Amino acid sequence: MTIAFMGIDLAKNVFQLHCVDADGKAVFKKRVRRQGLLAELADIPACRIGIEACTGAFWWQRQFEALGHTVKVIAPQYVKPFLKHQKNDRNDAEAICTALMQPNMKFVPSKNEEQQDIQALHRARRRLVNHRTALVCQMRGLLLDRGVTIPLTLGRARQRIPEILEDQSNGLTGMTREIIADLFEFMLQLDARIKAFDRRIDHVFRSNPDCQRIARICGVGSKTATAVVAAVGDGKEFKNRRHMAAWMGLVPRQHSSGDKRLLMGISKRGDKHLRTLLIHGARSVVRVSQSRTDAFSRWVNSIRERRGMNRAIVAVANKNARIIWAMLRRNEEFRAHA
Repeated sequence: MTIAFMGIDLAKNVFQLHCVDADGKAVFKKRVRRQGLLAELADIPACRIGIEACTGAFWWQRQFEALGHTVKVIAPQYVKPFLKHQKNDRNDAEAICTALMQPNMKFVPSKNEEQQDIQALHRARRRLVNHRTALVCQMRGLLLDRGVTIPLTLGRARQRIPEILEDQSNGLTGMTREIIADLFEFMLQLDARIKAFDRRIDHVFRSNPDCQRIARICGVGSKTATAVVAAVGDGKEFKNRRHMAAWMGLVPRQHSSGDKRLLMGISKRGDKHLRTLLIHGARSVVRVSQSRTDAFSRWVNSIRERRGMNRAIVAVANKNARIIWAMLRRNEEFRAHA
């Protein structure tokens, strides 16, 4: 029995293995408990293993690679077209194995423990920011229900809410004042926690040469740099710079047939947080370019004048993603636009 490819359907306690030879013929199928999975794979000669991107996938990838196997992580949307019949563990493992064998299959970039730590920092910070946004919206709604309005921005909300609580002529009841005061105090606590995560991200940024190199790009700061390095590593999973931009969802969606080519808005695929950071950075670049006359600013301004502000922002974000790939993949320094 010679195993060339293996698909493993990951789960919490029970794992399904589907193995085929070099000709694609099934030679081994087995259901394994969590405690015996590594022992089972240790008895199998080195082969190519495919697993779906899910919680714990990168940890299992490192465990399997330590046993000598070559492991590839596949996005679930690329596995689904190969699923036959009804969904169950056996069919899922077979679909993963079939997807793994495709010569043009695209894989998820692997991540080491340091990259996962950085991603955990960003995810935890993003969760707190979302909580803070929801909290401000709730306070705004409660006050509006009593005829008191506050501006939309977070900074203005911080300024106005204490003033509203001190104003005794706005008709707020004592209980409403207490509720808003408690929520505002909670918001300040979230501010402190978010700043603590910002300090941790800045520490990671200062200690990582790759992050510092790509932060020299216009529109890329410490948060974007650390998020990119955590997500793509050295960029070796991407065959070219356009592939990486497409993976981030910064290229147009296509609906083409025959000689008709229809390009629509950006695909918005991949990591939403990463794409958001690049877009926010590009927005600041487009804004400041309006008052500059260098070659890069002229290019940005020409796109803005011809295609509008939003398309110019996406164009800059796309360009930055491509530059980041070149710098990471080739280990180059940033070269300013001529």
